[in-house]
Amino acid sequence: MRRRHVTRILSWLWPAIVAAALHAGCTNAVRSSPPADGQASAPVPNLYDAQQQIAQYIDSGRYDADVARVAQQAQTYVEQRAGAVAKPAIVLDIDETSLSNWPAYRVNGWVRIVNGECDLQQGPCGVRAFQARGQSIAIQPTLHLAQRAEALGVAVFFITGRPAALREATERNLREQGFQWTDVTFVPDGARFASVAEFKSAERKRIAEQGYTILLTMGDQESDLRGGYAERTFKLPNPVYVVP
Repeated sequence: MRRRHVTRILSWLWPAIVAAALHAGCTNAVRSSPPADGQASAPVPNLYDAQQQIAQYIDSGRYDADVARVAQQAQTYVEQRAGAVAKPAIVLDIDETSLSNWPAYRVNGWVRIVNGECDLQQGPCGVRAFQARGQSIAIQPTLHLAQRAEALGVAVFFITGRPAALREATERNLREQGFQWTDVTFVPDGARFASVAEFKSAERKRIAEQGYTILLTMGDQESDLRGGYAERTFKLPNPVYVVP
């Protein structure tokens, strides 16, 4: 039953898997125009190949290297700007930016299953249930960035799309992994936003209205970064999912 359930979910989310594989470096693409007469269309990436390419990108160390490169660029910028403003701050996303949920995604065949129980042995694993365990591992380059910012007197803010019900588990997880912060903002219970970008930009505005200069915001989604109220934005790779 579990295997059929996972297969059904994978079939529903196949377009997202294809997009993720292409983002991770897949070379086969769907044609944007019909092929010429007598010419076969380019093959559509199959589900197994997409999963394997994502796993290879992450397991090979290329993903870690890409994350480290972006985080180092962010840290360099903080070091350059920290002493130039009165109340410097940085804003960080949490999932796949500060903490990694890859164990949950791996057992799901790299599919984003948000709700439901989490079985890390056979799957499926609901991401919220996994996050509620408070066992996510720190993404080390981001942890180093946050620690360096703190040492320079820069306030560290987290803005996350996690629901407020996960506050205790999330803050405990962050603390146990070595993070410290000025504030962590969750999605309020019952709140409705047109997009994640709308929610996060409004929260950055709130931070700026407290007199902080947000030197940078860093996240794994474009929606973490859009909407202004930061001098610079830094985009980490995420080959698995997209949150609008």
